[in-house]
Amino acid sequence: MKITPTKFAKMFVRTRNGSETAVRLGFSPEEAKELEADMLAMKSVKRAIRKLDSDDIQNLCYVKTGLSRLAFGSINDAAALLFADEPTREEVLSADLFNVSEIKKVKGGGVEMKFFDRQKALEKLVELDPELKEVSAAQEFLNAVYGGSQDMDETEIEGGDLDE
Repeated sequence: MKITPTKFAKMFVRTRNGSETAVRLGFSPEEAKELEADMLAMKSVKRAIRKLDSDDIQNLCYVKTGLSRLAFGSINDAAALLFADEPTREEVLSADLFNVSEIKKVKGGGVEMKFFDRQKALEKLVELDPELKEVSAAQEFLNAVYGGSQDMDETEIEGGDLDE
C-alpha cells in the first residue's frame, strides 16, 4: 500500500501519533512502526505538518482535536477488548484506546477500565471555542427570559390579577 506524504501529514496532525496514523490509514501495527519512522524522517512530511499546523489560526488544534475525540469518540474497541476472552496481540495493538483513562487488573482476575469524562471534554471545548461560547451564552439568556416569563405566568394564574 502506498501512502502520500500529504495524506500521512493530515492524519498525523489529527492524532499526533505516527503509529496510530499508520494504523488508521490501513497498515498493520507491525508495519506502522516502520512507516512512522520513514514518514516522519521525510522533509516533505515535516513541511506538510508545519504548514497544516500554521494554518490553524487559534493554535489550539491539538487540544480541540483531543477534546473532540474524548467527547465524541468511540469506545467500541475498548469494550470489545474488555469482553474478549483472549484478545490477540494484533487486536490490542490496533484498538483505539484514546478514550481509556485507566486500565487495572483487579483481584480475582478481572480487568477494570475507566474512560475519560465526555461531559468535561464538551465543557472544555465550549470554553476554548468563542463561537460555542456565544451560542451557550445566548441559550442561557433565552432560558432565563423564557424561564422568567413562565414563572410570571404561573404567579398570575395562582394569585389572580395583580390590579384587583
